[in-house]
Amino acid sequence: MIDRTAVVDGVKIRYVDTGGEGVPLFLSSGIGGSLELWSRQLEALAGSHRLIAWDYPGHGLSDMGRQPYDPDSYAACALALLDVLGLERVIAVGNSLGGTVALRLSGLAPDRIAGLVLVAPAMLGPEVFLPFRLMSLPLLGELMAKPGEASVERQLVALFHDPAVVTEDLRAIVRRNVHRPGAAKALLGTLRRTMSLAGVHESVWRKSLQCLEAAASPVLLIHGKQDAVLPFQQSERHAALPQRGQFVLLDACGHTPQFERAEEFNGLLTTFARRAVSR
Repeated sequence: MIDRTAVVDGVKIRYVDTGGEGVPLFLSSGIGGSLELWSRQLEALAGSHRLIAWDYPGHGLSDMGRQPYDPDSYAACALALLDVLGLERVIAVGNSLGGTVALRLSGLAPDRIAGLVLVAPAMLGPEVFLPFRLMSLPLLGELMAKPGEASVERQLVALFHDPAVVTEDLRAIVRRNVHRPGAAKALLGTLRRTMSLAGVHESVWRKSLQCLEAAASPVLLIHGKQDAVLPFQQSERHAALPQRGQFVLLDACGHTPQFERAEEFNGLLTTFARRAVSR
């Protein structure tokens, strides 16, 4: 992967672009994550699809930007990035928070979304990982998000059902993300704007459901059965909201299906993309 940089509203955004023809797959990762979590798509599908993955402000190797951000401000940044890159239409693919961002992006610019692939999407209901709810609390959040091996391990356990998928390279990337100056503050800022100890704020998840119901493009929801962060039932029960919604449950899979079950995920993604652009 060759890193590129785009300046979006004065903020340097890191992204990768495999190049190629057709409607691009625009890949957004989860909170605290980075574009490397799409490496198994960028490597396997580059010959047949154009893929673009990016780091949010305050994530990966992008600048911090104007913290704190919430799903709407991340989506506005995503839309501005599409403008900078000259992309008229994309298939928006998002994991966890990235699913929320993809939904909000479709709400901002529905004519520019050819399809939505929501991978263990966050904020479709109040339910969420207990550590995230605890981190919304003052002082306790700072203690839990403090850079260190405990934070690295907590993130890896949350992301994957099978610890065997965690390579040393992947662990190093998560460690880099956790230890980056300002990353903990960015993480806590987003959590505290979207949730409390009781769960995701009702105004936040209801807006996501409104965007899902209003989606004019085809929608594919993919969720791991053993997801420790978000219950798969959250995706399952809302898959009927959009006019052309589909739900797929992957067994022996945690919160990051695109990495943990990459081969099966890539098959689902390519089939969906082909149908979305041919309609």
